[in-house]
Amino acid sequence: MRNFLMAVCFCVVAGSTNAVAEPIMLSEDWGKTACEAWSADPVLTKGLFESGWVTNQKNNKGYRIIEMYRSDCPSSPHLQLKLEPKDGKAICVGSGKMFDKEWDFLMYAKTEHWVSMGKGEVGPMGGMMTGKLKFEGSMWEAMQNMGPFKNFLLLFGKVPSDTKTCN
Repeated sequence: MRNFLMAVCFCVVAGSTNAVAEPIMLSEDWGKTACEAWSADPVLTKGLFESGWVTNQKNNKGYRIIEMYRSDCPSSPHLQLKLEPKDGKAICVGSGKMFDKEWDFLMYAKTEHWVSMGKGEVGPMGGMMTGKLKFEGSMWEAMQNMGPFKNFLLLFGKVPSDTKTCN
């Protein structure tokens, strides 16, 4: 009986912890964590600087914008990542709903496909060829940067998220 009571007490105490909820996928909170993960990934930061991708900017505005959303969440706002060249790297300097109306790349997919790409089950080429990943922007640039593009998609597996809720 004593062991049973101790087990019940442990379960009640363990169950009452204030667990922090995961941010909704592609919400602004998710974007902040994704931005940090981007800036910590050498394939993204060094690869996209060394290839010249981050400095190939429209109108010399000093940054690039990747915009994305979940196509199965109709009211979901679009999230943008703002990327700048800094100290020989392509650094994510911010995330939010709208930095610039002129994005460089727009990507959207159903939540299940973002999850699958985040697990590495579907790569960028496979995602685009099968229609699981919709992509607008320079296909030529994307093709030249397949390694970093793959690492970008893997962020969807690295950044914790609530995928059951739409924004």
